Formats: sequence, structure tokens, C-alpha cells
Amino acid sequence: MRKLLTKAGHYIQKVIDFTYPPFRRFMPLRLYRYGVCGCTNVVFDWVLYFFAYNFILQYRLIDMGTIVISPHIASLVIIFPVVTCSGFLLQKYVTFTASDLRGRVQLFRYLMVILTNLLINYAGLKMLVDGLGFYPTPSKMIITIVTVACSYVGQNKFTFRTAPHPGEADAAVPSDPDK
Repeated sequence: MRKLLTKAGHYIQKVIDFTYPPFRRFMPLRLYRYGVCGCTNVVFDWVLYFFAYNFILQYRLIDMGTIVISPHIASLVIIFPVVTCSGFLLQKYVTFTASDLRGRVQLFRYLMVILTNLLINYAGLKMLVDGLGFYPTPSKMIITIVTVACSYVGQNKFTFRTAPHPGEADAAVPSDPDK
């Protein structure tokens, strides 16, 4: 399975890299790959959310016996595992391929960042939809802007970080003039 995912990742990288030249002046390739993969996953997220909210749940409350879940929160719960898997695979096999961390460590860290984003999503939906009366799908889109920024920092600096190469760690720390 890993071989298939690696091969698919290389193919997707080639497609993304083909469209990179006009953006070369504005951003590094890794940020561009992150943006394309992220935007693709965000659109996938929005489409799944729209279908879950409008066609699966059909605007109905979900009565769980002791609690009732609103359809906009239930939609978030339905799409979360699917979008999490697609996002992890895109980031691992397309964007952050140089990470030296083991896959299970990456997955655990990815889930930590994503769970933080889930809390932001939940709080944002509660505030925008329940508190301010906004429509659910546009509210989800607004919240996505916040979570994308949090996610990039988390994925780049924590989940898929790479070990410093020999000499890099020394170059980053100024030398002590007294030695």
C-alpha cells in the first residue's frame, strides 16, 4: 500500500510542480504544494459538508437520547474522518515528503493538530450559526480560513518536521564569543 501511495504522491507532485512556475517568485515550492493540496482538501471538505448537511441529514436534528446534535455539528462529525484521512495522505506523500519521522508518529501528531482544528471548527460553528444566525456552509468556509493558518504552522513545525542536517543546527545558534 505504501508503494502505491508513494507512487501516487510522486504523480500528484509532478502535476502540481508543472503549474508552479508562475508562482515561483511569490513562494517556495513546498508552500505551493501545501497550498494546492490544502485547497483541494478544503474544497473536498466543503463539498462533503454541503452534501452531509443538505442531503444526508436534510437539516434535521439528531436525537441521541440524552443529547440532541444540530445538523451543522453532525455534518462536521460525519465528514471529519474522511477529510482527515485525505489531508494526512496528501501532506505525507505530496507536501512533506522529506520528514524523517515514522509514519505512526506523523499520524499521531497530525491528529493532535487536526483535533485542535476540530475544536476551532466546533467553537466557530457554534458562534456563527447558533450565536449569530449565519448559514452553516458559509460559516464553515469562514472558519476554514482560520484553521488553514493554524494547520500550516502545526504541520510544518511539528507534524512533518525534518531533523536538522549536520552543520545546520550549529549555524542557527550564534557562537559564543568568550570561547
